[in-house]
Amino acid sequence: MDNEIELICDGDGLAVIGNATDVERFLASEGLSSKDLGLQRLKSALGTGAAAAQAGSEIAANSGRWVKLTQESAQRVKKFGLMESKTPGVSHVMLGKPGSIRSWLQIEKGAGSFLTNPARLAGAAGVMAQLAMQQTMDEITDYLATIDEKVDDVLRAQKDGVVARMIGVDLVIEETMTIREQVGRVSEVTWSKVQAAPATIADTQAYALRQLDALAEKVERKSKSKIGDLATAAAEAEAQAQEWLAVLARCFQLQDAIAVLELDRVLDAAPEELDRHRLGLRAARQNRLVLIARSTERLVARMNAAADTANAKVLLHPTKSPAVVHASNHVAAGISDFHGRLGIETGRQSSDAKRWIDAAAEARDKALVTGAKGVNAAKNLGNETLDRASSVKGKISSGITELARRRSGDDETRDREG
Repeated sequence: MDNEIELICDGDGLAVIGNATDVERFLASEGLSSKDLGLQRLKSALGTGAAAAQAGSEIAANSGRWVKLTQESAQRVKKFGLMESKTPGVSHVMLGKPGSIRSWLQIEKGAGSFLTNPARLAGAAGVMAQLAMQQTMDEITDYLATIDEKVDDVLRAQKDGVVARMIGVDLVIEETMTIREQVGRVSEVTWSKVQAAPATIADTQAYALRQLDALAEKVERKSKSKIGDLATAAAEAEAQAQEWLAVLARCFQLQDAIAVLELDRVLDAAPEELDRHRLGLRAARQNRLVLIARSTERLVARMNAAADTANAKVLLHPTKSPAVVHASNHVAAGISDFHGRLGIETGRQSSDAKRWIDAAAEARDKALVTGAKGVNAAKNLGNETLDRASSVKGKISSGITELARRRSGDDETRDREG
């Protein structure tokens, strides 16, 4: 029916279904970018018989577009009052734009609505989950392209057999995704190519997480040692963290690809199980994100602590201390970008490297404040004591200045020796 569209939301994306002209008009009016929903994939969920044939013709007559939900786009669609459906985690609404009314308004379900058919609604939710994961896969591809050391080079450089097997798994999954795109479904034969891949991917992910944990532990240990040792550990973490983040990103990307194939396989073989399978994959994906966030945030915390330690010692080590802070900020920025690509929400402010002159000024000011307190206390003891306290104050001030001059001259020598 003209001037009617349906909105289906699963928290990650929004499906807009209806006449192609109405769908495009709605998206343009709300300023939403979209991609094809792929409604034709839902025919497998409709079974056989006259009812399935009629539903199939309705699908063919409709257009479907998918919108990735961001904070901005979520606010735009919130005004339409989506309501929870019987499909867990999925909300929906029917909108109409009758006559000359400029705004889209909520209306009762239309006769051909997706919302009247639980199988179609569950199928739509499954396709939406696939599109959300494919969107993340595309973003990870962009992320990996920005890394100087290509992840394939990192993988090939590893002597560990578990990591090296990732290359083979990657090729098999890529081949299977190509077959899926050409055929339009995942058959038993196609699925058999990749059904053992998750174990290899999980082993590689665990290995990469252990490497990040090892970097964090080393930085923590060296924070209790000489500043030179801490600077070396921080530089090592800066150099290696990006590589292991790249490996983790590729693992996550391949796991999403497996999930896309798995949903297609369930849609083809057991469509009645599609919705429960979708929820199970969603929970497993969230668990992976939690594990990754835990290790990466631990590394950021250890690097932050190292930066604090380095700033406290900047008077004695004016070159090595800022290097530790720089490494900490570089690691944190890389992890923040990595989190953004995977959809992990975190927040962290960069540390400021304290300059030697600022630290010297702080030390001098602290000494002067202490001296001033001594002067005020001495006022009660008479002028003779006051004069003595003022003399002490002057000596403290000149002493700090002299100390600054001596340390400025000796810093370069100390750094070479340290």
